Amino acid sequence: MNITTDKIVSISEANQNFSKTARLVDKLGEVFIFKNNKPKYRLSVIDDNCADLSSEDDTAEPRVSEKKLAKLLKLVKKYPKTFEELLRISTEK
Repeated sequence: MNITTDKIVSISEANQNFSKTARLVDKLGEVFIFKNNKPKYRLSVIDDNCADLSSEDDTAEPRVSEKKLAKLLKLVKKYPKTFEELLRISTEK
């Protein structure tokens, strides 16, 4: 997992300045909270398109808007070899 340093917050800072951490999440989409110099938690924005969390189970497929799917399809058509390689790498695990 690659984590950029601007997305790292220590657990003590997140605890003492949660509103600052929340603003950072709003800006970046997610932050990683480190405990003992290791990533322990990920704090992220819940997308407005998400289903009601109480009815969602862990096996459910993530919901993606049609607009995002259309953009992705354009990218797949534009760079098919790249996506084939990504698919090959992801299935090797």
